[in-house]
Amino acid sequence: MSEESDRTEEAARRADALDKAGKADPEPSLARRFATIGALGWIIVVPILTGLFIGHWLDKWLHTGITMAAALLMAGAALGFVLAWRWIEEQ
Repeated sequence: MSEESDRTEEAARRADALDKAGKADPEPSLARRFATIGALGWIIVVPILTGLFIGHWLDKWLHTGITMAAALLMAGAALGFVLAWRWIEEQ
C-alpha cells in the first residue's frame, strides 16, 4: 500500500511541477502567432521585391532582358531567408 501511495505522491508532485512550469512560460496567443507569421512574411518579401525592382531597372538601363532581374530576385530571396532565419533564432 505504501508503494502505491508513493507513486501517487510522485505523480502529484510531477503534475504540480508541470502546472507551475506552464504558468511561468505560457503558450503564445493565436494573435501573437499570426503576428510572427506576418513579420516573417515581410522579412522575406521585402528583399525579394527590392531585388526584383532594382533588377528590372538595371535590365531596362542595360538592355539585358531579364538577366539582372532574375539574378537580383534570387539574391533578394537568399537575403530574405537569411534574415528570417536570424530573426527566428533571436526569438
